[in-house]
Amino acid sequence: MTLQTTWFFLWGLLWAIFFMTDGFDFGVGTLLPFLGKTDAEKRIMINAIGPVWDGNEVWLITAGGVTFAAFPTVYAVMFSSLYSALMLILFALILRGVSFEFRGKVESAAWRNVWDTCSFVGSAAPALLFGVAFANIFKGIPIDQHGVYQGNLLTLLNPYGLCGGVLFLLLFIQHGALWLGIKTEGDLQRRAVQTAARLWPVTTGIAVIFLVFSKFATHLYDNYLAHPLLFLVILVTVAALLGIRFFMGQGQYGKAWIASATTIVGATFFGVIGLFPNLFPSSINPAFSLTAFNASSSPLTLTIMLGVVAVFIPIVLIYQVWSYRLFASKITSEDLDYDEAY
Repeated sequence: MTLQTTWFFLWGLLWAIFFMTDGFDFGVGTLLPFLGKTDAEKRIMINAIGPVWDGNEVWLITAGGVTFAAFPTVYAVMFSSLYSALMLILFALILRGVSFEFRGKVESAAWRNVWDTCSFVGSAAPALLFGVAFANIFKGIPIDQHGVYQGNLLTLLNPYGLCGGVLFLLLFIQHGALWLGIKTEGDLQRRAVQTAARLWPVTTGIAVIFLVFSKFATHLYDNYLAHPLLFLVILVTVAALLGIRFFMGQGQYGKAWIASATTIVGATFFGVIGLFPNLFPSSINPAFSLTAFNASSSPLTLTIMLGVVAVFIPIVLIYQVWSYRLFASKITSEDLDYDEAY
């Protein structure tokens, strides 16, 4: 049981890291058609995430790989149940990557506008759909005793699922706006910071609604009520959300971004902790739920994987920290003259 519990925690951690890192990429892409007033400003926005966005998506592959290897039954049921939503996410991610590469290939404003729209769709859609998917997991998926999904795509678009989707989207847009506050200067930086400031009360309001909604739509609070110390996770997340506004007021955008990252990680773990030991709860009958204990790989597989993760995850983290430090400087118009620039 210790191995399954460890892997359940790692599963949640990898998803949280993905949302924390790729979240600001989604936010910048969503803001691209609105914040960038000129082609140069739009290029600065893209280059603000250019060196890191594809590396951030490694965490999505890692999280998906862990689901497949550690909890293969969950992986199978997830991709059959959420197939339409996951394929939409995949196509949107492809569209986003292509848009960054293609928008500068033709000297045409119409051409660039098309790819800017693709960047918006390819960033906003995954942010929204990931929120919808995870909110539905928190709520429970209608799967029967054979793991067969008893619903369709519209089943996922319930009020709680949409609330989770809107919350994720707002968190990521705010995260991206704060990243631009760090990486840009001048009018673009001012507009980005103003956007983050205006989004903060809306995001906070939706977060409160989601927390209250979760009490009535899910069983997430059962673990918290059974172990009150776990409420510290919610308190830290709320403190981080308040910290965003405080640091923005102080003009400390780096600290505000760290507070935003902590908020996203905390929001993810709020659900993960509430789910335990369920990975894919059934809304039809709790007995049909897939848990860390009835859907895991063999102990030998989990042990071997744990050794691999213990070696390679720190290497990936060290490399990513190095790359962030290497590209830590602000993006200016002079940077757009380099051949490597988008």
